Amino acid sequence: MLDSTCDLPHASDQHANWRVVPLHIHFGLDVYRDHVDLDADAFYRRLRASPVHPHSSQPSPGEFVECIEALADYARVLVLTVSSKLSGTFESARIAAELVGTERVHVLDGGTVSGGTVLLADAIQRRLDRGTSDDEVIAFIDRVGSSSGYVFMVATLEYLIRGGRVSRAAGVAGGLISAKPILRIADGEIVVVKRVRGRGHAVTELERMLVGETPDDGAVHIALVHADARTDLERLAERVHAVRPHASLDHRIAFGPVIGANAGPGAVALAWLVDEC
Repeated sequence: MLDSTCDLPHASDQHANWRVVPLHIHFGLDVYRDHVDLDADAFYRRLRASPVHPHSSQPSPGEFVECIEALADYARVLVLTVSSKLSGTFESARIAAELVGTERVHVLDGGTVSGGTVLLADAIQRRLDRGTSDDEVIAFIDRVGSSSGYVFMVATLEYLIRGGRVSRAAGVAGGLISAKPILRIADGEIVVVKRVRGRGHAVTELERMLVGETPDDGAVHIALVHADARTDLERLAERVHAVRPHASLDHRIAFGPVIGANAGPGAVALAWLVDEC
């Protein structure tokens, strides 16, 4: 079970045992379920035209309970959420597990978001397919930080600042001239790594970080994500193929409304996971 910040709205079409619990996006008094009532394309059209800046909210524990109870035929339920340092979603899921009161539900803090979460879910599924235990899955999540990465570029830090994900002080320097912030998720939090001039140099920096932290190996799984920035995504995909031809480019997806409201249009992300399973 994932939350919608994985940005894989049709997850159950790919895996019959996967479920997605949506977060919510608010435009003033209008409330939409992430990826359900409002898809990525419709969201970015509205974002560009709306005088109201949207904000997001986590699912309630009751929404998780409803989904868990619908899975009564399953021997166990693994709930993988967005980083607990970026959202209250993990806490909602944890409370739901307590309310259900069964040992078959395990709530896991993915420590990442979007394409990073999808790569973790894929890795868990590979272990389920070959046979695994809850303890093995939990141990894998606990140690995965040393073999994974999530880096991204944004057009401006303003959206992250509005959402409280980075500080106003970081945004001041990030907005100078044409500097494009390069960020990463480290220990479950968003940190500004550096700033480069122009989007072309920003794409190059993401490529450089991938090369510096991964081997050219089939065990490297990659996901690319964009916020209404398909051209930059395709440019990055070409670079990834060139520098890591043996890696597996598993996903090219779009940031949905909730992540898009925080990252802003023009964001592009690169996630990787080195996994021999």
